[in-house]
Amino acid sequence: MSSAAAGTSRRLTRPAVVGLFAAAFLVRLLFGVTNDFWGDDEFQVYLIGLQFYTTGIWPLYGPDVVYTHTQVPGGLQGLLVGGPLWIVQEPEAPYALLNVLSFAALLLLGWYVARRQPDVPRWWLWSWMFFSPWTLNMSAHVVNTSYVMIGAIVYTISALELVPATRAGIVRRALAWFGLGFGVLWVYQEHLSAALLALLAAVVFVVAWREDARGARRGIGWAALGGVVAGATLLPTVLAAGAGGVAARTGANLVFEPANLLRFPQVAAQFFSFASLELPRFIGGNTDERLAFLARFWWAAPFVVAGAIVGVVQAAVLAIGLVVPRVESPQERGVRRATAIALGAVAASFVFSVRRPASHAFYIAMPLVVIYAFSWWERLLRWSWCRRVAVAVLIASAVAHVAIARRNFTDRSLYRDRALVVRAIQEKNYRLLGERRPDIWRLEREVR
Repeated sequence: MSSAAAGTSRRLTRPAVVGLFAAAFLVRLLFGVTNDFWGDDEFQVYLIGLQFYTTGIWPLYGPDVVYTHTQVPGGLQGLLVGGPLWIVQEPEAPYALLNVLSFAALLLLGWYVARRQPDVPRWWLWSWMFFSPWTLNMSAHVVNTSYVMIGAIVYTISALELVPATRAGIVRRALAWFGLGFGVLWVYQEHLSAALLALLAAVVFVVAWREDARGARRGIGWAALGGVVAGATLLPTVLAAGAGGVAARTGANLVFEPANLLRFPQVAAQFFSFASLELPRFIGGNTDERLAFLARFWWAAPFVVAGAIVGVVQAAVLAIGLVVPRVESPQERGVRRATAIALGAVAASFVFSVRRPASHAFYIAMPLVVIYAFSWWERLLRWSWCRRVAVAVLIASAVAHVAIARRNFTDRSLYRDRALVVRAIQEKNYRLLGERRPDIWRLEREVR
């Protein structure tokens, strides 16, 4: 640890640290519960849980795949959203559980980064971990991508600790194998990108086998146990539809689209944006919406624009750093190469995707990009002028997110019509809130 970081650690007592983490959790929870609720995906994911609570019927399937009118197999999504409503009959209950889980996952990721990069200033590490655009806007409110992050963090740390070139010796081997299996089956019930995790897990196994075949054989058992723990909620779906039926639903989304390879520059920019101050995506979906946001929140506009420029620079530094040689430890070199492999795998995966590349579609890569990024932030923050820039970045991000929160609260949040959600919960009738997409698709097929 650097002298500056060590000095900060000595000045903060344990109660102060606990208080700061509690405040960070509360801010994330408040931001999440006032975030988008009525968006198409957010609304439908909430309905999955509400349907489970109001009907008592086990949720055999999770998030919808609108491009093929299918659903992701497994009950995990419905249980995570609807389960809290069985305990507390308030609309905010699913947000509370999500934020406990996502905060714990980010604590794990932050702890892991701190062990790998001990000289990163703690004020930067934890501020960025909890409040960077992608971890705040995409892990604190109810949408399936928020839950993906939890499994992706466990998976990424586990994979890095199993590959000799990236291993830092922080996590015991058996626990890493357990986490690998857990991560795949957790994400499998949240998003189709789990197929990529399964493929990369096979690569991890081959590499581990070459190093220690006996240990890899033992690892299969631990990975299977992790898969059983996360995949237990998938078993009723397999029993109801059969393994073939479950595989058919997933396979329906495989479409050969080689033209997507031409979008590699777009994928690379989106990939590195996970560790940058990417604000444009979260202030509006297109140029007109973004300009309207800046005009409406004129007091935040300078901070948003400056922050967006910094975000582009951050992503560019990470992209260039992937190919430009530098003095680095063997573990840093391994992480850099793993990041390059992951980027290539993500880009190649869209050759078989039913949709064009979109950042949230490969959010599973976020933990790895963040771990790679901190190897750069540790190096750059040794310079005093970089630390001053970092403080300015955090201020710009804070102001921008105050404006985003105000916009979301009035225009998009649960509180636009909370009474309707309360009534649906009290009367145990999810249809008072809305219809599930699969029900609509079924009626459309019957009409045809």
